[in-house]
Amino acid sequence: MATLSELGTGARVAGPLLVLEVAPRTLGSHPATVLTLGDASARLPTAPFWSDARQRVAGLRPGDVVEVVGRIGAYRGRRQLEVETIQRVASDLVDLRTLLPTVGPVEPYWSALDQWRGDIRLPGLARVLALFYDDPAFRRRFEICPASLSSHHAALGGLLRHTYEVAAVGRTLAELAGADRDLVLAGALLHDLGKLESYTWEGRFDLTEAGALLGHVVLGARMLDRRVRQTAEGSCSARELDILLHLILSHHGKLEFGAAVPPATLEAEILHYADDASAKSASMVEALADPGNFGGEEGLSVRGIWQLDGRRLYRRGAEWKAPNAERPPSRG
Repeated sequence: MATLSELGTGARVAGPLLVLEVAPRTLGSHPATVLTLGDASARLPTAPFWSDARQRVAGLRPGDVVEVVGRIGAYRGRRQLEVETIQRVASDLVDLRTLLPTVGPVEPYWSALDQWRGDIRLPGLARVLALFYDDPAFRRRFEICPASLSSHHAALGGLLRHTYEVAAVGRTLAELAGADRDLVLAGALLHDLGKLESYTWEGRFDLTEAGALLGHVVLGARMLDRRVRQTAEGSCSARELDILLHLILSHHGKLEFGAAVPPATLEAEILHYADDASAKSASMVEALADPGNFGGEEGLSVRGIWQLDGRRLYRRGAEWKAPNAERPPSRG
């Protein structure tokens, strides 16, 4: 079966998909159930299962794998899956990772991050980072964890790619601003540690209990504090630890955006904007690539994109011609 992202209106669907959401709804005065199904390329809502058909999806839960036959339809300009048959598949018969989005090979991201980490001039800072990044078990989890559940870098390996992007942007900004580039790099490597304890990615991306209660910012600060305090050789002083904790706690920039405190150092300010640049540009790339956001060949999206503050987006076309393209005649 072609991937969901490749299928246009009218295309047939036949194959396994992952149940991402099961949403009871009342449309008008009629009860219905709408599923959100997905594969590694995209997620797609189903047409409503009305009262007489709701028994066909009764008992389905997020994380289930289902064998689906149907076709791609459309409602108010948005694609939806019109299901003809749907049946739960035993989870041990399908490799769930084949149905989850992935960033692909992770070696290039590790290579760059390890090289930059090896260039750090301050031994104490390098030792703190090594507490995590020299740990094989940590690296195995870090390289597969998503960076979000449904927003930016919501893919296996998304956290590693996002961390690489934040580090790349942050190091450049630090050099331009005369900030401590090593400290900004440390902030990039540490800022989203808490997502390892906030998210699960077995079957579907979801919050853990700790993630729901505390959030990844607090969890990340707690992970760093615990690891440093458990280290016999004393990786850093109490003040140095506070500076690193501040990078984690302030990286969302404002309290209303999830920061525990606003940035109070130049390095924390740079880290916040590097993090935001990675997240927003990735969300823009994903939104522009989603055919469900656009009507046919139209350049302007048919709706505002929630990940991008409700903005409508524009897909550039062939407005800029190649250098050897025909030029307008000279006026002189």
